[in-house]
Amino acid sequence: MTMTFMSSPSLYMTSESVTEGHPDKLCDQIADAILDEILAHDPTAHVACEVTTTTGLVVILGEISTAHHVDYTGIARQVIRDVGYTKPEYGFEGDSCGVIVSIKEQSREISAAVGTDEGAGDQGIMMGFACTETEELMPLPIDLAHRLCFRLAECRKQGILPYLRPDGKSQVTVEYSYGVPKRVQAAVIAAQHDPGVDGKQLWDEVTKQVIRPVLGNWLDDRTDIHVNSSGSFILGGPAADSGLSGRKNIVDTYGGIGRHGGGSYSGKDPSKVDRSASYAARYVAKNLVAAGLADRVEVELSYAIGHPQPLGTSIETFGTHKFDHGGIEKLVKEHFDLSPQAIIRDLDLRRPIYRATSAYGHFGRSDIDAPWERTDKAEALRQAAGLPAQEAEPTVGQRQRA
Repeated sequence: MTMTFMSSPSLYMTSESVTEGHPDKLCDQIADAILDEILAHDPTAHVACEVTTTTGLVVILGEISTAHHVDYTGIARQVIRDVGYTKPEYGFEGDSCGVIVSIKEQSREISAAVGTDEGAGDQGIMMGFACTETEELMPLPIDLAHRLCFRLAECRKQGILPYLRPDGKSQVTVEYSYGVPKRVQAAVIAAQHDPGVDGKQLWDEVTKQVIRPVLGNWLDDRTDIHVNSSGSFILGGPAADSGLSGRKNIVDTYGGIGRHGGGSYSGKDPSKVDRSASYAARYVAKNLVAAGLADRVEVELSYAIGHPQPLGTSIETFGTHKFDHGGIEKLVKEHFDLSPQAIIRDLDLRRPIYRATSAYGHFGRSDIDAPWERTDKAEALRQAAGLPAQEAEPTVGQRQRA
């Protein structure tokens, strides 16, 4: 698939994002807020927290082993208020919704297999990805989609568009030529709003305040812009749709560009390789690209529960490598310890840093504490590969903005 992508004269790739008020993202934020509260007081706790929501109700369930007393209900209500569900007319409101908690301890069999984090907390396939399309070394479509949703929330919270409500979505289609992004073909925004706002006002103001500032020079006179194309969007959030944590995996990662192993992240402590090894795979991929070893890298790791090292490590460069492909795999094994214990240690993951990841993506973030985004291995990789030192070339995104 990807070699076709790189060799196609014209191809369209689409990614979507959602705001923090989307029902699924609301659940992710509650799950990660609970995780952060526990890790702040009990760094070695084992947490697998799931959250679901519907009209007037939040349900918190899962397996959690901790010595810390957790106010699950209070945390859920605070997150809901922080997100913006503070008015009864929204149909869902932090102070009045019901909260049901059903938590039990982690299975003894799983606990015995994981031991002291030397072994993986589960089997699974974890993927990491990086490319030179943006300064953050992320695919352009998902980067732009996240930025649109973030700006939509910013306009709501700062009163720039005071009629906006918390729920919303974005979608961006980018036209590529021979693997290089050229322009935005289409931009789609769905913005929850107060009654009395007509479609033309919404299109004009969201285009002016959200779409044009974010997309900038990627727009042209052929870009197709849609704002609430189905009509009014007054009822949203859990009052309109049920929500579930872990249901926005593609939004959380690379927007469908690159494969996904299937595991979700929010609500899981770092002994769960679904989360920690996915972060490690991104760390590896990003450092390989930052080192100039390839322009496009996908890393696959596979684990078995209780085993201390990945069963398989695969590096795909899609023909963009500038160093022997087999040599890249050797460099990864020499410079990265991908055992769960080492990942947790090297990325310092037993800290309350996770709620910030639960909206607007886990990757490509410079605005939060995300140690897997560091490129501190890049220079050592470059030197080990014998590549000459050189000034970094501007990314596609930097050239377009210029």
